Amino acid sequence: MKLAGVSTKCSLFTFRMSYSGKAMHRIFASEGQKAFFEGHVHAFRVLGGVPTGKVRYDNLSSAVAQVLGFTRARVETERWTAFHPHYGLEVFYCQPGLKGAHEKGGVEGEVGRFRRNHLVPVPETATLAELNARIDAWDARDDQRRIGARPRTVGEYFAAEQPLLKPLPDDPFETGRWSSPRVDRYGQVSVRTNRYSVPVHLIGRQVRVLLHASEVVVYDGRAEVARHERLVAKGGVRLELDHYPEALLCKPGALPGATALDQARAAGKFTPVHDAWWEAVRKAHGDTAGTRTLIEVLLLHRHMSHEHVVAGIAAALGAGALTADAVALEARKAAEAHHPNTAEGQPDGPEPSPVTSLTARRLARLPADTRPLPSLAAYDALLR
Repeated sequence: MKLAGVSTKCSLFTFRMSYSGKAMHRIFASEGQKAFFEGHVHAFRVLGGVPTGKVRYDNLSSAVAQVLGFTRARVETERWTAFHPHYGLEVFYCQPGLKGAHEKGGVEGEVGRFRRNHLVPVPETATLAELNARIDAWDARDDQRRIGARPRTVGEYFAAEQPLLKPLPDDPFETGRWSSPRVDRYGQVSVRTNRYSVPVHLIGRQVRVLLHASEVVVYDGRAEVARHERLVAKGGVRLELDHYPEALLCKPGALPGATALDQARAAGKFTPVHDAWWEAVRKAHGDTAGTRTLIEVLLLHRHMSHEHVVAGIAAALGAGALTADAVALEARKAAEAHHPNTAEGQPDGPEPSPVTSLTARRLARLPADTRPLPSLAAYDALLR
């Protein structure tokens, strides 16, 4: 497939039900054990349960550590031994090589059918998440097809099959792997030969990293501080521009040649509108002051949506207001226009309750005052 314009080798996970022929598919950057587990979790979530009969597997390394002779006995990997009892799977291993090809012909044929119908020509996508969303839609449409001369569709057969599934366990199985790297002086952590950025205030601290098949999540204590799509190749670097504004405020000259800026442009987060405003503000205030003003604008992305900030930049540029405060004001106007009943683009909620006056509340609990109203007649007599 072509991932962000680059030809990339990926792996396809397929899980197929024998009776109905319903199949679930998932694309991963690798064919490691984490992808194997996450494919199962996705399939069970789509099915709404776990198959009760035997599930046939070939002798892939994610599940099988050693094949024992010519028998069905296998030495399973440690995590697979924990995974399949968690979901109550009844595992059946096929014979290795060509001898066992006929034992899983249904899923082998499904892989070929899906590839020919949906992956030819090679799809182009910006991210794996986008491609998997398209695959989910294809799988849902395939429920309307008929297999061979069957009188009913895949979805109709699955409607009879679904009540026989076992319920999903209450607690999900953690498919990722934890590690505890230390943030280097560049604000990056090293995970499986690749490096990923984190906020620069964490430099020198030890963080927790949860590595999934398709993404990397970084935690500082219990708080999530970074989330990246996992790199496919080795020795790569994935940087988020939003992690570096505090450092760039001290060294604005480092921004034009920053790798984080190049990756933000490629991802569409640093738009041509940003570039046009940056060029105008540098022409008006000079390179250093102009770049520092741009960095202040980039900080707005932390508490406002991307489209509102871009709209604010465009409005400020059109008005010739080349300050970060002007961009913030126009961005808030754009947010209020998009969400008239809310501030900062937050979702609609219940009307705020009125503020209660404590004085009125105390007076409401006092007994009624039956005294007559005061009179000034005696004082009026003095005027004569």
